Amino acid sequence: MPSNPANRESSRAEPATLAARAATRHIVVIGGGIGGLIAARECVKVGMHVTVLEASDAVGGAIRQAEIDGVVVDAGAESYATRGGRVRALLNELGLTDRIVAPAAGSAWLAGIPGVGAAPLPVGGILGIPSNPFQEDVRRIIGWSGVWRAYLDRVRPPLTIGHSQSLGKLVSSRMGVKVRDRLVAPVTTGVYSASPEDVDVDIAAPGLNAALTRVGSLSGAVQALRDESAAQAAAAQAPGAAVEGIAGGMMVLIDALVADIEKLGGVVRTGVRVSEIAQSAASWTVRAEGRALADSDGDAESATEALEFSADGVVLGTSEAVARRLLENIAPALAETTAADAPEIEIVTLLLRASALQGAPRGTGVLTVPGSHTAKALTHSTAKWEWLRAAAGDRHLVRVSFGAQGEPAATAGLDEDAAAQLALGEASALLGVPLAPGDLIGAHRSRFVQSQPASIIGSGERREAARAAIQAVPGLAAVGAWLAGTGLAQVIPDAREEADRLRRSLIWD
Repeated sequence: MPSNPANRESSRAEPATLAARAATRHIVVIGGGIGGLIAARECVKVGMHVTVLEASDAVGGAIRQAEIDGVVVDAGAESYATRGGRVRALLNELGLTDRIVAPAAGSAWLAGIPGVGAAPLPVGGILGIPSNPFQEDVRRIIGWSGVWRAYLDRVRPPLTIGHSQSLGKLVSSRMGVKVRDRLVAPVTTGVYSASPEDVDVDIAAPGLNAALTRVGSLSGAVQALRDESAAQAAAAQAPGAAVEGIAGGMMVLIDALVADIEKLGGVVRTGVRVSEIAQSAASWTVRAEGRALADSDGDAESATEALEFSADGVVLGTSEAVARRLLENIAPALAETTAADAPEIEIVTLLLRASALQGAPRGTGVLTVPGSHTAKALTHSTAKWEWLRAAAGDRHLVRVSFGAQGEPAATAGLDEDAAAQLALGEASALLGVPLAPGDLIGAHRSRFVQSQPASIIGSGERREAARAAIQAVPGLAAVGAWLAGTGLAQVIPDAREEADRLRRSLIWD
């Protein structure tokens, strides 16, 4: 097929010509979460004019911070997955490599085990699936009846090996319901806010189905994958943790991104709520309400007023619900796609002075067997992060998480004091120590809608359909967890790719 003459001409364009084109383009990014900021940076660093509009009073989205009695803590995301190395590479670009920290060594616990109560989470598994059901820490949780049922996996005929999509169905059919309910469900609920039945094996545990075909048993497949992972880590000389954090909190990354965008000439505005976007010919109009910028005489910002921005391209970095509302008349094909179910999550962070928490009685955190406790998970933050322990002194920080897929947060209807007291009671139960109201120094509640993880069955098809509907509109892009999947390791590279697609279309085409 002959190439397009226009494309051939664009490919021969000199860098100076491309830079001149970029300087004439204006991009409006709606939403100042991590996806929107990454997209803004990708556009501004090639010379485009960029304006970021964030509806709330602070950028960051799911990355946010709070101050409790002088201690600054992460009130949203507290870490990032190390897979792919994309987040670490970004931190290196921003000069933050020396701020990267690994969580403290120490096991997590599982609470709500029928007949047992609580026990350390077994080591040596994948998503809670054990490689050896006779292992002592596994047997303690599932009992001898669960162990012998799990052992049948080794001798069961490989009738449907390698073809399972649902993690829950695979585990229950191969190793029994005790492994599924007591080991796997706490992990998927704590990590993905979802039942194991809804988790796609190939996405959540890549290679597991293939290993199952080769080895002939699920536990053997888990061991094979762990051996392969260990060999790859040894070859790369980079064993390390599956997650890392940032000394000072994840907002350090957000602040660095904003500073870099502004240094390159971009504008980041908060308190500006976009009400409508419209397209005409090759230009866009973005209408919003918010604070007007100070005038040329340097007067203080005025009261809220109607604002209007003209742009050559628009990037949506909002939640799915907001994006669908703004694009209702712009991308009609999007309305034909299915919106994902997104659970409402609440995290209550407690600052405590309690001697019973010295020595981290249950490691760095606790997951719960679904249905056994009101909270779905707990993180003993000052046991997990050394920088936070130093900041808190002789006090302790504990994060208690509520809400999961199909299960609204139990704190949702409570006032701040009642939510803090509920979290305190759950923390006491999950950590197995008495915590009295007098131990509570301060608390902070953070609520947000969690986008559907990429590992949920059917989410890939939904995301692809939504993205195709958006990309069909010239000059439009969308980023964020609802399209990329949850977690910085997915959102960051996705936002970079989507921003690159948009800027190429505006500079080269």
